[in-house]
Amino acid sequence: MEERELTGRTDEELAAMNVEESFSAIDELIGSLENGEGSLEEAFRDYEEGIRLIKSCSEKIDRIEKQMIILQNGAEEDENAG
Repeated sequence: MEERELTGRTDEELAAMNVEESFSAIDELIGSLENGEGSLEEAFRDYEEGIRLIKSCSEKIDRIEKQMIILQNGAEEDENAG
């Protein structure tokens, strides 16, 4: 069985990825897991990295959502003042 290259992204690399890049990486990992090729250890590493990607994505989306709420509240305040 051929051993494939693992990405093993660092926390810094995950933080540098945008949401679209994270979703793409998650899709690749899902495909790899569904394919079933590779060892159990590789599948576990893929699963673990997928969880880290999902957590990173969730944090980024939460941060963006909070920024949108702040902007929306500021726009409403401007409307009420004018």
